[in-house]
Amino acid sequence: MEKERKRDKIKKIFQNPYRIVIFNDINLHIIRQVRFNARTLLGALVLAVIMIITGVTILIAFTPLREYIPGYPTGKMRHMLIRNVLVVDSLEQEAQRREIYFKNFRAMLAGETPSDSAVKHIATLRPDQLQIKSYNHDSLFREELAQEQVNLGINNAPSSKGGVAGLLFFPPLSGMVTAKFDLSTRHFGVDIVGKVNSRISAALDGTVIFAGWTIDTGYVIYLQHEQNLVTVYRHNAELLKIQGDKVRAGEAIAIMGNSGKETTGPHLHFEMWLNGASVNPEEYVKF
Repeated sequence: MEKERKRDKIKKIFQNPYRIVIFNDINLHIIRQVRFNARTLLGALVLAVIMIITGVTILIAFTPLREYIPGYPTGKMRHMLIRNVLVVDSLEQEAQRREIYFKNFRAMLAGETPSDSAVKHIATLRPDQLQIKSYNHDSLFREELAQEQVNLGINNAPSSKGGVAGLLFFPPLSGMVTAKFDLSTRHFGVDIVGKVNSRISAALDGTVIFAGWTIDTGYVIYLQHEQNLVTVYRHNAELLKIQGDKVRAGEAIAIMGNSGKETTGPHLHFEMWLNGASVNPEEYVKF
């Protein structure tokens, strides 16, 4: 019975009409009155809540007020985040490139063949593609000859041409090329035959980063130059420099020999590595 009474009360609450009257307190004149019931009031309240939520959402989404919400990034912060993402992406690519470079470099120091040596190197101008202006050749030759007598170098200052192709290389050995550069056979340099006990010269100014013995290639010396260039001289009979020495272009660094298991006779195996990838020495050096 009590349950039925409660139900009846609830029904009456929703069914009974109500009225809100606004009147003048002095003369009791009715200004406005509103009739409603509980269902109408509840629907109006729900509609009002929905409209408020929608209005606040639109206000936050399409106005600068959203930047005042804790945890929401400002325009300057979003710009910084995008810039940081681009910087991180560039750093990842640079780290990968350097990792490949040092991996190949360690392989060369160990006398091994780099696994990714066939990577295409950065395109550079070949010497025969350079545009040479006319000069007074006699005076130019005298200047170079005087400079070479002083320091055995022909490339003391960086060339005005960009890249490795703009550098002047000193031939490490004057002789005949008997085996050419060939990636398909994993021959990453050229073999040069010269006179017995010929001196091996530095191709460019640089620093000795390795000078020692390997089983396959015998006495080997590595020089680090500018432009991320490394030159390698293998199968020597004797080394004239040690690790850490600074050398000039044309300076003697070794004696041609026949050392190592992979040698086929007295000769120099000469390699050039640009940014961790092997390049054809004959494109840059005239032997």
